[in-house]
Amino acid sequence: MVQEKWVALSNTTIGVLMATINASILIIALPPIFRGIDLNPFQSGAFAYLLWILMGYMIVTAVLLVTIGRLSDIFGRVRLFNLGFAIFTLGSVLLYFTPGKGDTGALELIIFRIVQAVGGSFLMANSYAIITDNFPKEERGTALGINAIAGTAGMSIGIVAGGILSAINWRYVFLVSVPVGLLGTVWSYLKLKETSPKLKQKLDIPGNLLFGAGLIILLIGITYGLVPYKSSATGWADPWVITAIIIGIILLIAFPFVERKVKQPMFRLELFKIRAFSAGSFSGMISGMGMMGLMFMIIILFQGIWLPDHGYSYASAPFWAGIFMLPMTVAMGIFGPLSGKLSDKHGSKGIATLGLLISAFALILLSLLPYNFIYIEMGILLFIFGAGMGMFTAPNTSAVMSSVPPESRGSASGMLTTLRNVGTTASMGIFFTILILSLSSKLPGALSSAVTNAGAPQLASVFSKLPPTDAIFGALLGINPIKAILSILPS
Repeated sequence: MVQEKWVALSNTTIGVLMATINASILIIALPPIFRGIDLNPFQSGAFAYLLWILMGYMIVTAVLLVTIGRLSDIFGRVRLFNLGFAIFTLGSVLLYFTPGKGDTGALELIIFRIVQAVGGSFLMANSYAIITDNFPKEERGTALGINAIAGTAGMSIGIVAGGILSAINWRYVFLVSVPVGLLGTVWSYLKLKETSPKLKQKLDIPGNLLFGAGLIILLIGITYGLVPYKSSATGWADPWVITAIIIGIILLIAFPFVERKVKQPMFRLELFKIRAFSAGSFSGMISGMGMMGLMFMIIILFQGIWLPDHGYSYASAPFWAGIFMLPMTVAMGIFGPLSGKLSDKHGSKGIATLGLLISAFALILLSLLPYNFIYIEMGILLFIFGAGMGMFTAPNTSAVMSSVPPESRGSASGMLTTLRNVGTTASMGIFFTILILSLSSKLPGALSSAVTNAGAPQLASVFSKLPPTDAIFGALLGINPIKAILSILPS
């Protein structure tokens, strides 16, 4: 039994780490990927490709996790976890061999990322449940802490790995998952044993369709709300976006009413009557919003402003942004397992609450930094934020998973991870909207004044019309948007 629990922990941790690294690895690797498929980042519709390459993975996992968690309770958690490794590896192979160029290449990347996301959903939906099955309660916090921090830290590690691998060859960003996936697939099939009680139940077809359709339509609406519409900097006024959001919300509101009529629902609503489960799940969603939102804003700040202002080339900015984010990753790796171990002895509530307070304190101090900050100050605050997130994630996961009965752990794991993924996906819509609206009011005037003062007043009207999305796109892709626009102007 001792050996089995460590096999379960190591295998699930590798799976979750691989899945979450690939959720964020493209944030930094996009510049060489766009160059590799010969896609002009400033052509019409390119911003939509950017959003789908980044957010398509998150949307698919958010939609599938609950369904897969329920299927795991019915057919066996280890069986579906093993399948996830195989599917994920297949998606990684397809991404490495992406044959297309231009728009075709971008569409292939999106489709193959969706294949990866399906495999990742099987891994993330079952890891918490498998660990809970194999570890006694007095050791569960430590084990779940290691696994949960692997998932959280994976988002940061992906940024660093993307910067390093893409500097060598953009295809290596996807190839790195293949040997890990093959090892995990073989190892899990040979060593990981089924311990979950299988339920003799049927799949909730109405609930799956309603939940999946509602969440997909809503998240698609949020995604295209970030794309410029006519003369507006964002697409929130687009009738199709408004319609999608309204329909998505209506379907999701109808979902719990339908679930109450179903004998064997996919979404175990009764679990929300357990205080530890409901409080832990929703606080996990909110923490996910803060985590992903901060990562994107800091990356844009580094790549678009601070690094170029300190002599780094735009081409090298994505790589160095990943390096300068390391304090947050290191802090999560230290405080995650430590807080999990402490929660086994002293309880989860106080440690998780303290972790969120520390992260909130770091966010307040980060908001006070000037744009030309001293890096040591930024590094310390990123470390503090990462420490707080590490202290929160592990005890919170342990409290949620320990609060539900064994036969519901697959569903609980899927529901918890779904809410966190919905939080991270929604945060991109919220934070990008705030950024775009802020830039749309200040960027045109600042650029117009800059080129006028530089002695080129004839270009003022050109730069006053630069869409904020192009500026953000350029920052994320390591491209100087001003230089790019000047290169295409008639001489």
